[in-house]
Amino acid sequence: MPNTRVTKRRFLQYAGGMAAAAGLPAVIGVGPASAAGLKTVEMQLGWLASNGLLGEVVAQAKGFYEEEGLELDITPGGPNVDGVGSVAAGRAEVGQISSSPSVMLARAAGIPVKAFAAGYQKHPFTYFSLPDNPIREPKDMVGQTIATQPTAHILLKALLAANGISEDDVEIVNMGSDMNQLMTGQAAAVTGWLTNTAAVDVLGEDRVDLMLWDAGIQLYATVYYATDKTIENDAEALAGFTRATARGWHYVRENREEAVDLLIAAYPNMSREAELRAVDQVLDFVFTDATAESGWGTMNREKWEAQLAAYADLGQFDGDAPSVDEVMTLEILEMTADARREVS
Repeated sequence: MPNTRVTKRRFLQYAGGMAAAAGLPAVIGVGPASAAGLKTVEMQLGWLASNGLLGEVVAQAKGFYEEEGLELDITPGGPNVDGVGSVAAGRAEVGQISSSPSVMLARAAGIPVKAFAAGYQKHPFTYFSLPDNPIREPKDMVGQTIATQPTAHILLKALLAANGISEDDVEIVNMGSDMNQLMTGQAAAVTGWLTNTAAVDVLGEDRVDLMLWDAGIQLYATVYYATDKTIENDAEALAGFTRATARGWHYVRENREEAVDLLIAAYPNMSREAELRAVDQVLDFVFTDATAESGWGTMNREKWEAQLAAYADLGQFDGDAPSVDEVMTLEILEMTADARREVS
């Protein structure tokens, strides 16, 4: 296996690519007080807005952040926005990243950040295939060509390793953001997020889905993180943001059509019809048995430890793997436990 151990430069490229592939926000910044006396929270998106913002958009529209003494500003990103770099350089204080391994890789690269909440309890990353050559379980990949984003090669390698499949038995090729290689028969499967309804519609209703989660690689998605310094010095602001965002996602669950309308009002380039079909799937990743017990945004040490062990086995860390306490903290979740349970 080639040397793919993480360096700071490679991590920043990886994190930016994952945000691009997922269409997810990458940075949230806490700024000075606004004219109204509210503490400004700037959410700088690392990529274009997506339905992963439903809870924040609703909380913003309903005044939930204001009730916490905060003002949320959302700024769209794009291919030239380096969200992780902004957090690392101190230009932004808080971030959201598409996949939990990005936090682990950042820490391994010497960037002092750690996760404080997980928006999606299950990762929507999925391998899509067609009925005439279905990939229903990992063993079906043997002898096949699998197309995936360059930043997601490590996810496929982890899937193969977890299921005892040699990398030599699968041809891994690069893909972009569309599904063309599957539609033209160049690959037996392509990858993307199950919640990106507009992108996967082209595959038709008979497509076959194999979620990374169901294949044995269980990651968090839309992970909220901050630097050690911010967690230590500005925990109250993080707690307020967490409580308001939890309320926003609860409102989405109880008022789905209205929530989509608020999203479309904020981002008119999105398809209302596609987002109405996607909202149920999104909520299935946000609200699970874990959130029913512990509240929106919950996460646990055991799952982080399993992810760290899997990536260490794949040789992804330069030197020793970071410890679980270096990559995550339960402090903000504990500060907001009662409020989060009330809306989950």
